[in-house]
Amino acid sequence: MFRKGYVGAGVRDIVAEAPAPQGSFTNHFRSKEEFAREVLDRYFNDLKRVVMEALEDSSRTPRDRLKRYLDIITDRLAKDEFGRGCLIGDFSLEAAPQSEMLRGRLADIFIEWRTPFAACIAQGQATGEIATTFAPEELAEFLLSSWEGAILRMKVERNAEPLERFKRIVFATVFKEPST
Repeated sequence: MFRKGYVGAGVRDIVAEAPAPQGSFTNHFRSKEEFAREVLDRYFNDLKRVVMEALEDSSRTPRDRLKRYLDIITDRLAKDEFGRGCLIGDFSLEAAPQSEMLRGRLADIFIEWRTPFAACIAQGQATGEIATTFAPEELAEFLLSSWEGAILRMKVERNAEPLERFKRIVFATVFKEPST
């Protein structure tokens, strides 16, 4: 599904990649849609570990924690030579219009994903490190949505520049260090 997408990966492709008999697939999953949900949930569980590693590191300032998360993801994408993006973003584009069940799951994931970012931003706002112009939840939504857009551009350009551009701009504007 990373290589071919939700629409492009058929059940035959999936079982061939496993390798597993098609009957095994249908014994575990009623449909490709249910399989995709399991893949999405496993991907998100891994991503939550990365979020915790970066955003709960109390040895760093909240602003540095946000940067750290983006750097970790940039490094992961670089290891794949910028050929794949974020499965959550990919499924949002491809699967959400095809499947109400996956669209609903993706909506829940975005809310859950936003929460630790909003908490980190709120900490930065409480210490005066991040401006209070917008609510933490709004800034977290903006950060995740814009980052997903940068990842889409990265997949087209096959290099880190869209990600690095995003980081330069967002930390020079939205998350700029307050003037003293």
